[in-house]
Amino acid sequence: MKKLKRSARLVELTQYLLNRPHTLIPLTTFADRYGAAKSSISEDLAIIKEVFEDEGMGDLQTFAGATGGVRFIPKMTKKQALIFAEDLCAQLEQRDRILPGGYLYMSDLLGEPSLMNEAGKIFATAFAEKEIDCVMTVETKGIPLAYATGAQLNLPVVLVRRDHQVTEGSAVSINYVSGSHKSIHTMSLSRRALKEKSRVLIVDDFMKAGGTIQGMVDLLAEFNAEVAGVGVLVESGAVETEERLLHDYVSLAKLTEVDFKSKQILVSPGNYFES
Repeated sequence: MKKLKRSARLVELTQYLLNRPHTLIPLTTFADRYGAAKSSISEDLAIIKEVFEDEGMGDLQTFAGATGGVRFIPKMTKKQALIFAEDLCAQLEQRDRILPGGYLYMSDLLGEPSLMNEAGKIFATAFAEKEIDCVMTVETKGIPLAYATGAQLNLPVVLVRRDHQVTEGSAVSINYVSGSHKSIHTMSLSRRALKEKSRVLIVDDFMKAGGTIQGMVDLLAEFNAEVAGVGVLVESGAVETEERLLHDYVSLAKLTEVDFKSKQILVSPGNYFES
């Protein structure tokens, strides 16, 4: 039990909620934690709820009854998300990101925790109304984004391997066609990593034609699992619609041009901002 002044209690209460998104917390938990009456805790939560909503941080849901409590749902407004996307586009358009072969260097951005946390919050907002059991990505570059999204949704992360590891135990492996290179690759998932009939949110750092993501979709079918949604940090806009293997997804940025000779890169906000 902690005896705190109300101002200190508000700060710690807020931090407690932020650290436990999508978790139903009984009022008795806070009453016992701070040695305060439930009525006082309710007043504190009303203040926090107002701030969360006014600042676009998310929703604080309240549930009445013996099994009730409060639950924090992280969210980001479209206006805030667009500011993030425009900043991401500006960073991606830096001329020194162009690599031989017309590839774009993104590893530094994927390794930036604050940036990935913001992207994860946008995906958590985009798929907040979906029933999701876990977040999935394929190793390796999509891992930071997957964990950031999983943290905002308070869900476990499932990693699909490109090569089966002995330490993973029995696994399901499939072959898939890379949409960008039209070549055959293999991916595998440990049988222990995913429960059958799970609802899965797939996230990835980059999508060209969608071959890798389609491979994950096919792999989920082997577990009788369902795709709850697909989130992509950056999509390629250089792919014709009929060539794209995937059409139902959310992207935060769209790479429309990479000119190795002129060192010109054009990136615009993704389809999340079209509606």
